[in-house]
Amino acid sequence: MLKRIATAVVLIPIVMLLVLRAPVPVLAVVAAAIALITVQEFLKLTEGYGVQPLRLPTYIFVGLSFLLLAAAATGETPQVAGLTFVLGLGFACALAPFLFLSITMRRAEMSSAYPAAAASAFAFLYIAVPMAMLVQLRQQWAGAFWLLYLLLVVWAGDIFAYFVGRSVGRHLMAPRISPKKTWEGAAASLAASLAVGILLFTYALQISSFLLRLRLIERRDGLFALEKPQLWPIILLTIALNIAAQLGDLVESLIKRGAGVKDSGNILPGHGGMLDRIDALLFAAPLLWYYAAAVFPPGRPW
Repeated sequence: MLKRIATAVVLIPIVMLLVLRAPVPVLAVVAAAIALITVQEFLKLTEGYGVQPLRLPTYIFVGLSFLLLAAAATGETPQVAGLTFVLGLGFACALAPFLFLSITMRRAEMSSAYPAAAASAFAFLYIAVPMAMLVQLRQQWAGAFWLLYLLLVVWAGDIFAYFVGRSVGRHLMAPRISPKKTWEGAAASLAASLAVGILLFTYALQISSFLLRLRLIERRDGLFALEKPQLWPIILLTIALNIAAQLGDLVESLIKRGAGVKDSGNILPGHGGMLDRIDALLFAAPLLWYYAAAVFPPGRPW
């Protein structure tokens, strides 16, 4: 417990500073490092399924994807950056299965070729794509505010699910997949996420102005457009993000249980591996990226 809290106390300020203040190319490099560590953990998990993973080709493919994302992150409007990202991401997702299958042609055991290629393609889709969406979300108008909202909503839900589930949880949610997750914890998670989401958007202008005064954000990265925002879209969005985050947690538990391990790694004291820490974000990030890029009214250069 103490290790878990200590790790969070150290990491949260660093993450918040990166999200709010770091230039997009720097954020892309950090996201790439996190993605590569997480991919390494995931490929290690696939060995529990009898897969002989393609390590180096997967690392190179993921690294090159983020390198191109960082290169494309400069000098573009959010609309152009979003279109470039979608086109590049679509091509990369289409290319990945064929590329990895082609590499496995050199293997002596043909029966290991498809599982290895499938694991690498899934690692890219499951880990690298959502992490890339987090970076691209930062390029949208009010990008820093959107990322702040996402992180706080997911973290609040995770914290309350953990402590409420441990203290008063009685009704198991998915005992075969995650024996400690309860419906009481899930309800507390949803309530905490809703409270944080509503508060953030109720005081969006004040929060953005405060961060701007501290020089933690540029003006285009805050949410100044909505002085009196409608809360019902945010309530629905927050509910969807919380459900996605909880599903992300369960999916990672399913993968680990199938592989016969408790944690994906041990890089974060008290939290396990990197995949253990970002599993919820991997499901929630694409949902918020779509909302900010395609549904939310386009911003303007303040």
